Amino acid sequence: MSDPNALHCVRAAESPSPRAGLTAVSSALLAMSRHLEVRDVLKTIVASARELLDAEYAALGVPDDHGGFAQFVVDGVSDEQWKAIGPLPRQHGILAAMLHGAHTERLADVREDPRFEGWPSAHPDMSDFLGLPIRDGDEVIGALFLANKRCPKPEGTCGFTEEDEELLAMLAQHAAIALTNARLYERSRELTIAEERSRLAHELHDAVSQKLFSLRLTAQAAAALVDRDPARAKGELQQVASLAAEAADELRAAVVELRPAALDEDGLIATLRTQIQVMDRAHTARVTFHSTGVRALPAAQEEALLRVAQEALHNALRHSGADRVDVVLEKHGQGARLRVTDDGSGFDPRTVRRAGRHLGLVSMRDRAGGAGGRLTVESAPGKGTTIEMEVPGG
Repeated sequence: MSDPNALHCVRAAESPSPRAGLTAVSSALLAMSRHLEVRDVLKTIVASARELLDAEYAALGVPDDHGGFAQFVVDGVSDEQWKAIGPLPRQHGILAAMLHGAHTERLADVREDPRFEGWPSAHPDMSDFLGLPIRDGDEVIGALFLANKRCPKPEGTCGFTEEDEELLAMLAQHAAIALTNARLYERSRELTIAEERSRLAHELHDAVSQKLFSLRLTAQAAAALVDRDPARAKGELQQVASLAAEAADELRAAVVELRPAALDEDGLIATLRTQIQVMDRAHTARVTFHSTGVRALPAAQEEALLRVAQEALHNALRHSGADRVDVVLEKHGQGARLRVTDDGSGFDPRTVRRAGRHLGLVSMRDRAGGAGGRLTVESAPGKGTTIEMEVPGG
């Protein structure tokens, strides 16, 4: 490059090696691709740009449709400074030029530009400036800009070089991909939540509401019989109790089908550990969890493991009279093995099947099979129960 200011900066400070520069760029791009939430992606882009180009300040704005910004993230400004600055900027001046003119701006002193319209009193003082739009195809989805290059520079020159401009342009291209992917991820989660709400509404309407309607009618019948036929009223009240229990089971089954947000946010191990800690505090039985060597698994397999663990724990704590329940999740080949063991009353699986009761075993086997895994159950009267599930991994 022929930029004399670039030469001045190289002489003024030791220039990083090509390998070090490549490592820094690679680290920045990997960091951007690691996050799924839009806000986290924006923060990573800004921090990476400021570090790579050695600037004092960096910011990224995502425009809305009303002349402002839907999101605006800064790096290099303290929380106290940011609060003192006040409301988010509008799309005017240099920001508008980048968003609407859609071209790069490299200025020796942003304050001397005729488009500059000033800033709030608490705003940090800025001079040399480099900014460019972030594009998704022909659409400008953001503006990324840096200020105050940490580099000795003669009066009236810009510390940011043509090389900086090229590097920031490359970073912006990857930022557009990361930001678009994050938006798609969040949209996918919104659709999933909407689908779950719709499914739950149907479940409640079709199953629970019918049970509650029957319960209400039966309770009314019992009230009418209390004085003239107490024996029949007692029978009706027993039916009320039975219907209430069935309604509770139906509601629990509907709610359990909801995919927990914690599984997406925290992962399988952390979600299991948290839930088991809660169960340990809520029940008299001792409930423990141990995990070794398990890495991230395909989403369907993680959800199946979580649901089977929940069902097995429910059975152990509500039906077996166990004093202790141990949950172990361990690496098994490329996948994982879940084991839930209790010291409760146990049962004869053959008798349970003949009686038409399944204690959730059918549901657990269906979940295991649907995730490409398998489920085994070992139990006998007085011998406790062990439920084991294996998944192949991905």
